[in-house]
Amino acid sequence: MDSISQPISAPVENKLHFLDYWRIIRIRKALIITVFLITAIIATAVTFILPESYASTARIKVERDSTDVAGVGGGLTPVSQAMYDPYFIQTTFELMQSEVVLSNVIADLNLNVEWGKKFFDGEVLKTSETMEILKGRINLMPVRNTKLISITVYSDDKNEAARLANTLASAYHDYRQNQLNEQTVKALDVLQAQYQDEETQILAVQTNVTYLQKKYKIYNVSANVTTPSSTLTEAQVQRFEDMRIEGEKLYQELNTQFEQLTNLDSKKLRDVLPGVNPDGTLSSLIDKLHESEQQYVQLTNDYAISNPAVTRVKSVMDKLNEQINDRVAGIIFGMATKVASQKASVDSLVDQVAKAKQASQDEATESQPYWDEKRNLERLLDLHKLLFTKIETERLDLKIPRTQMVSITDYAEPGKAPVKPNKTLNIALGLVFGLVMGIGLAFFIEYLDTSVKTIDDVERTFNAPVLGVIPQNIGYLAQEGPESKHAEAYRVLRTNVLFSCKDDKMNSIVVVSAGAGEGKSTTAINLATVFAQAGQRVLIVDSDLRRPTIHKILNVSNNLGLTNYLLKQNSLAEVVQTTNVPMLDFMASGKLPNSSMGILGSAQMKALISELKQRYDFVVFDSPPILGVSDASILASEVDLVIQVIQYRRYPQPMNIRAKQMIEKVGGNYVGIVLNNINMAQDESYYYYSGYYHNYYYTRNEDEQEAAVAKPGKPEVPPAA
Repeated sequence: MDSISQPISAPVENKLHFLDYWRIIRIRKALIITVFLITAIIATAVTFILPESYASTARIKVERDSTDVAGVGGGLTPVSQAMYDPYFIQTTFELMQSEVVLSNVIADLNLNVEWGKKFFDGEVLKTSETMEILKGRINLMPVRNTKLISITVYSDDKNEAARLANTLASAYHDYRQNQLNEQTVKALDVLQAQYQDEETQILAVQTNVTYLQKKYKIYNVSANVTTPSSTLTEAQVQRFEDMRIEGEKLYQELNTQFEQLTNLDSKKLRDVLPGVNPDGTLSSLIDKLHESEQQYVQLTNDYAISNPAVTRVKSVMDKLNEQINDRVAGIIFGMATKVASQKASVDSLVDQVAKAKQASQDEATESQPYWDEKRNLERLLDLHKLLFTKIETERLDLKIPRTQMVSITDYAEPGKAPVKPNKTLNIALGLVFGLVMGIGLAFFIEYLDTSVKTIDDVERTFNAPVLGVIPQNIGYLAQEGPESKHAEAYRVLRTNVLFSCKDDKMNSIVVVSAGAGEGKSTTAINLATVFAQAGQRVLIVDSDLRRPTIHKILNVSNNLGLTNYLLKQNSLAEVVQTTNVPMLDFMASGKLPNSSMGILGSAQMKALISELKQRYDFVVFDSPPILGVSDASILASEVDLVIQVIQYRRYPQPMNIRAKQMIEKVGGNYVGIVLNNINMAQDESYYYYSGYYHNYYYTRNEDEQEAAVAKPGKPEVPPAA
């Protein structure tokens, strides 16, 4: 119990447990049941009031829009074979509910007149009015992963529902087929117009080709030839190319040989030249020179150089050398001439080929407009033939059955039983909705309710201990006696108050509350009663001078009391009255003059409290609401202990917090809180505070109970405290 007087720190985080949700449901069960029953009754009533409706369903297969006239090139994949397109399905839905389709349905079934008689006392409806009614009865739904669409129509007449569904399917089918036919005819008109334009263009191009052919003198041209022919044939060009290559090769050989010979000295050239360029004369001269040289060598061995024979041979050698040199020079000159001649021949051949090619190219360039125009004519003729074939094919196709863009796969049949309202489903949904609404409203009200709900709320918000938990419908112990089943809650309160007293001299107690009607007067008199029943001398003072109530509970007079003593009109003995509870005395409030509103703050009041503390073991003061007048604040500052009563789910928490702050501000010894008027049946979280005591104490036999009551000293502290 020492922990009662210690402040309890607020938890870091407050999370709702499952039992907290269950507690809210139990507390608000009346509201939940009321909302649930009202919703269920309304849903049931509306279900049975609603008129019955039948449904009939027809199904159609739809293809995407495409013209029956394919492109001129053909070979394209039809648009209708494309993948599923949700935009196309939605477009189809809008078209089926458009004026162009529904107006035909209305006209076919004469709905303006029929529904005017049925719903508007024979007044003929406008098409727009009938259309709005019809739209409200149509439900379109695609069949998943197919090209099928279900057309469901609702009506109070099952035969009418079937007629509407079938007529709508047929109307949309006719609309799409008409659209397709119109597109085909328009496409053929476009192709025919293009064909006429091309004929005119072909005639103009043919005239221009004839003119250009005459202008550039181009004759004997095949109809399939569309490019100019060259004056040089490929064989000629190849022959010229071979001659050029052969001439260049011969030139390179001659030129290389000539350059090698010209780089040799005369003696070596004389020896090499006969093998490179055979020459009989040069060979004969060289042979004669060799013979003369041999003869000269022989003669010089036998004779002197001046010998006539030697001189003659020497002269022959010189003559031969001169002739050989002249012959070598002549051969070299001849080779140079041959090289130059070969070079000139190659250059001449290249020049001739180039001139021939240039002449051919010039001729082709000059006549290019003719060939371009001829190719253009061939292109126009090919396209013209293809266009003519396409037109004739599509004209033939118009005579055969058309492609079905919309086909009716299933016709609607009259329904056997009404589909609306679905009584079982509607009532079930009403029950579920009512339950959800009731629970939601209960939690919403609980969220808006900022009053004190649990002990955790108190200890977390007020940072103060809970001294006692008082159940609902508590009576007055002074009238019920010590055996009252409600006494245990106040005995727990008394025990906690005793352990909160740090000094035996602290025996004056004031019971306060933030607002009126929280049960502070009942708490004060019952607390005083349990003190008296424990054998202690107790005085209860009704210090609520504006609205005194305790004298009515004790059934005594209020003519004399606290105010008479403080105003020195009567003595203490005269204003103190005895009660039917042993050891319990009572001081009424007395009559309060208008001129003495601050009487509780007087020195006489302080002296009275001091004297009463000496005469009685405990003095309990009842006070007015602390937020209403200043009397409670004055009393809180003058007595030893201050107990705040908070009624369960009555006032907002900020109001009670303000009351606690006022007590602390005036210096009152705030010891704890009493939670009053707790519904134990609805809130299990309080059960062990009161229900456990009741089960523990009142299930014992009478001897055990009497022994517990007669036990001297401080009362037994129940385990739950």
